[in-house]
Amino acid sequence: MIVGVPCEIKDDEYRVAMLPVGVEELVQRGHTVVMQAGAGLGSGLADHAYLQAGAKMVGTIEDVYAQAEMVVKVKEPLPSEWPLLREGQTLFTYFHFAASRPLTEAMIQRKAVCLAYETLTDANGRLPLLTPMSEVAGRMSIQEGAKFLERPQQGRGILLGGVPGVAPAHITILGGGVVGANAAKIAAGFQADVAILDVNLDRLRYLDDTMPPNVNCLFSDRHTIRDQLRLADLVIGAVLIPGAKAPHLVQHSDLRLMKPGSVIIDVAIDQGGCIETSRPTTHRNPTYSVEDVVHYCVTNMPGAVGRTSTFALCNVTLPWVLQLADKGTDKALKTSKPLAAAANIVRGQVTNEAVAQTFDLPYCPVELLS
Repeated sequence: MIVGVPCEIKDDEYRVAMLPVGVEELVQRGHTVVMQAGAGLGSGLADHAYLQAGAKMVGTIEDVYAQAEMVVKVKEPLPSEWPLLREGQTLFTYFHFAASRPLTEAMIQRKAVCLAYETLTDANGRLPLLTPMSEVAGRMSIQEGAKFLERPQQGRGILLGGVPGVAPAHITILGGGVVGANAAKIAAGFQADVAILDVNLDRLRYLDDTMPPNVNCLFSDRHTIRDQLRLADLVIGAVLIPGAKAPHLVQHSDLRLMKPGSVIIDVAIDQGGCIETSRPTTHRNPTYSVEDVVHYCVTNMPGAVGRTSTFALCNVTLPWVLQLADKGTDKALKTSKPLAAAANIVRGQVTNEAVAQTFDLPYCPVELLS
């Protein structure tokens, strides 16, 4: 198979979808890897490292799409890439379709095979390709929250851990999954006062057993959320419903309960955001204010720490890339339940039920495809 790896063109995206070791593994198995020149530079990976591993280097993104049978990326294709996709061509990347009807409709129209990292599900029901980036985003959320709580960034002027004689910041984390748990660990390390909310009592019991004593685990309902908003200096939105649009746990009117200059980091923005007033932002222009509450809604948070994120991502994606290349996409989807779960759109058919429900589109399970 010819596997293509283009440069990421999303604003301030520094990750790359393959390491030189991945190129070497594919080439040793008889496959061809077409890399766009400069694709790894944002992660500190020079072209010569890929060339030494056996990659074929090309100059433009058009060259990659024209030659590749499967394109491996990090972020969803942007509108300038949509016309480059061919019918039946496989694209393996983060899509987050539920956050964008135009992207969904474009991929249906192109009749590509769209395999989404974020819905690939292993035998234990886990999301192994989403987990490392959720870990990065969760840890980054506290780092970014600390920065934007500073007064020059329009925040309240709060130090997360306080000092002797001055109370620490109160941090509310909505969601106790991978993002929320990682955010809580880092926030606890700052000696902040932390509350983590979830609707899964088994998950709350686990977190209660494993988290430091300055992390309180609370059942999430409308009353508890509103009580927490009154206390919070920093709110982390960490809700995930795989493949589906995130629910709005905080309404516009709820912001009036919050302190002026408090900060919201909506990590769920990739799936539409769990705050009603959230809208996508970029690393270059990461924040805006509504009701005097600072909103940080960057859709590719891990892209800012490209080297860490690239290695973390490629460690988990490579085995699936190898399986797709070795078997071919059609056979891989028939023989691998995790890869079948990753299939969101296949040759014009929506094969992920959550995506179909989000946009009221016809749903066709992968196993029913001819």
